[in-house]
Amino acid sequence: MKRREFVEKAGMGAAALVTLATPGRARASAKAGAQHNHSPISGPLATATVSFGAWASGIDRFPNLGAAAGLPNNVHALIPNEVKIKAGGTVNFIIAGFHLLAVYDDGTQPDDINTALTIPPTTQPVPPLINDPANRVYRGIDPSVLPLLQGPPQQGPMGPPFQPVLQDRVEVVHFPNPGRFLVICAVLPHFNEGMIGYVRVIP
Repeated sequence: MKRREFVEKAGMGAAALVTLATPGRARASAKAGAQHNHSPISGPLATATVSFGAWASGIDRFPNLGAAAGLPNNVHALIPNEVKIKAGGTVNFIIAGFHLLAVYDDGTQPDDINTALTIPPTTQPVPPLINDPANRVYRGIDPSVLPLLQGPPQQGPMGPPFQPVLQDRVEVVHFPNPGRFLVICAVLPHFNEGMIGYVRVIP
């Protein structure tokens, strides 16, 4: 009899421990879910692709030539200029050349960007990069720190030969909330040339 009472009490104690531990686990799971929303999303508006800059036809990059500064060999445009996805979807930005992707929150206009706030690229003094944090929801990789292209040194229009970096890449950005988001190239001269676009996110 005593043994049966002991087993019953032990079982009740274990159940109480599970009950006490469960809310903490639930809160932790909810917090993790808020940080990482992995809900499945599909359909034609689940994702979009934007060419972020493009190599001009008629140039020869063989064997591994990058973009020589000051030469008109890169199209500074976002194509298409505006894309539409649904909330929770992604945009694949295919970046060609020396560009810095920056996304600003719903309602931000090009005139809202403070172009007086700049920083130099990490490994070189120019061109200046826009560093306006107000309403910025995403900033991409500094193109100056990417790996060097394995090829012959490249002669620019000014100065000694240089080894170009591997600038071409893809950056995939998640848009969980509805709105119309401003996308810019944060390389200052490119922004001044009008290298901007939009992502429209519908509910």
